Amino acid sequence: MTAKETWDGIVEEKSRAAFDGANLYRNVTIRLADGTTSKVRVPRALWKDLEVGDRLVKEAGADPRRA
Repeated sequence: MTAKETWDGIVEEKSRAAFDGANLYRNVTIRLADGTTSKVRVPRALWKDLEVGDRLVKEAGADPRRA
């Protein structure tokens, strides 16, 4: 997904990993309106606030936010 895309979906899973051993990346798997799933990187504060089942909205040029 690119920064210019617009989407909304439901959080199905939260995950985090340190792929390079130095940085911790926080991701959520979301189910979009068309039924497909996508893994999206989110900021730490949002990741801590989200629960499975929450709705996320992404507008063009903006970070994902809780709806």
